[in-house]
Amino acid sequence: MNLHNVEFLISAASPKDFPTNRLPEIAFAGKSNVGKSSVINRLLQRKNFARVGEKPGKTIHVNYFTIDKKCYFVDLPGYGYAKVSQKEKDRWAKLMEDYFAANRIDLGVLIVDARHAPTNNDITMARWFLDSECPFVVIANKLDKVKKSQLAGNLQTIRADLELPEECPVIPFSAEKGDGRDDLIRLILTATGE
Repeated sequence: MNLHNVEFLISAASPKDFPTNRLPEIAFAGKSNVGKSSVINRLLQRKNFARVGEKPGKTIHVNYFTIDKKCYFVDLPGYGYAKVSQKEKDRWAKLMEDYFAANRIDLGVLIVDARHAPTNNDITMARWFLDSECPFVVIANKLDKVKKSQLAGNLQTIRADLELPEECPVIPFSAEKGDGRDDLIRLILTATGE
């Protein structure tokens, strides 16, 4: 799969906008300021393909990117810190529920902050993946901001707080420097049958 052959497809504001052409879907979830777009950009080796904002909450719809006409990367609205109205947060929540209910995900990529314990929203998201038996991986992003002496303990906390089974990978990742990129690409290729 050529990760450089990528196109923005659609910004889905409701389920009727989800693509009807069924391809494997790699869904990226995480809180508003965890660096979802930066992780996607690092995977694609592009600077600003997925929009990165200075303020959390830039992703307001379910954004589909076609990768080499073989799969979709799906950038989901972030949860948590975005400074938007409650009405807009409720709309995002409904859109996310509709997306998950459609049972379209071939691999979930839950992005958490490697510097901190998972938030309640991170735990809720992990629980959804576990309860739905959807395969997923946890990306501990912002690795470049963690002291080496703290990393092992932080990763243990993430695994314990999210109640991850042993087979669920936790990948230390730096969207800034590229650490963890090859490991995540391998999992994506496996999930898409490449």
